[in-house]
Amino acid sequence: MIYLDNSATTKPHKEVLASFHKVAETYFANPSSIHHFGSEAERLLQQSKKQAAQLLAVKPEEVIFTSGGTEGNNMAIKGIALQHQNRGKHIITSSIEHPSVLEACRSLESLGFEVTYLPVNEFGEVSPSDVENAIKDDTILISIMSVNNEIGTIQPIKEIGKIASSHHKLFFHVDHVQGLGKHQLDIKGHGIDLCTFSGHKIHGLKGTGALYVKNGTTLFPLMHGGSQEASLRSGTENLAGIVSFVKALRLILEAEKTNRDKMTEMNQFLREKINEMSGVVLNSPEEAALHILNFSVPGLKPEVIIHSLGKKEIFISTKSACSSKDADESAVLAACGMEHDRTVSALRVSLSYENSIDEVRTFCEQLEQTINELHEVMG
Repeated sequence: MIYLDNSATTKPHKEVLASFHKVAETYFANPSSIHHFGSEAERLLQQSKKQAAQLLAVKPEEVIFTSGGTEGNNMAIKGIALQHQNRGKHIITSSIEHPSVLEACRSLESLGFEVTYLPVNEFGEVSPSDVENAIKDDTILISIMSVNNEIGTIQPIKEIGKIASSHHKLFFHVDHVQGLGKHQLDIKGHGIDLCTFSGHKIHGLKGTGALYVKNGTTLFPLMHGGSQEASLRSGTENLAGIVSFVKALRLILEAEKTNRDKMTEMNQFLREKINEMSGVVLNSPEEAALHILNFSVPGLKPEVIIHSLGKKEIFISTKSACSSKDADESAVLAACGMEHDRTVSALRVSLSYENSIDEVRTFCEQLEQTINELHEVMG
């Protein structure tokens, strides 16, 4: 099997699974229990928080463990909006954010908030000047992803963060789900107040993740109850999931240091081969994140190509499930101003450090063969 759909989810590392199993079996007590068994679980929880903070170069009290990217994005966006609505009800985001950001913003619009959805250029980039021009007296939040999940565009987070920092009454949130372990982000240096991470995108387990909340940043909790996680996320902690997330975080950051050249080689090989294929058009910009490559095969339905490759045990994906007027159209590519025949025929390859150049080579051979076979059938 050749798995090239790592931006959708990754295969959990064996070490991550072992960590989860050990903690679930041995430290199953509730960390809030006052007996010795519960205290052991609490110590492990705090140790995990310290380790995560060290890996992310933040403070332990700034790490809130979550169930993943969707919860983290909702917690950040709705939490800021509801907590600070007396100061203002204006939010700025981009037109190509993940659905968990876009839908969270739309839900707030139904509650009387105003949202500015910034356009992007042909490469999917948000203009820092557009961000600055969109800021108003009642703006309370800017939410921009670091790496686009569909075409891999790297956003100018440093520049946007500098703009956000000059307006002391607003907060800056970054969805770093696709960038973690592939694109370095200086959380403290880029003026970020909130940052979302997900475990299952870094060879961790589904249902695990974290939200960075800068000291001094106040949120309205979306869940009330037992005051866990600094009263921002009540509910008995998923200790086994938390430990496994921290293990996955450590492993992905180590892989980023040691395997970046390998990722670069696979990306360059993919680009060269796809550029050589007749009737195939690259959509990802030249300076995109190395692990995501988006391309279109105008005239062929992407799902047909995906199913054909699937029969050969090769797995890639199509567009993200972003909302669009056309159910078959990529909202991200449409926002980039691409022609309709490209926006409805897009495919995405997403790499992992676990992939090999041989797998990429086999994929390219089988992709070209599949495209040729489908064209022959169509006459």
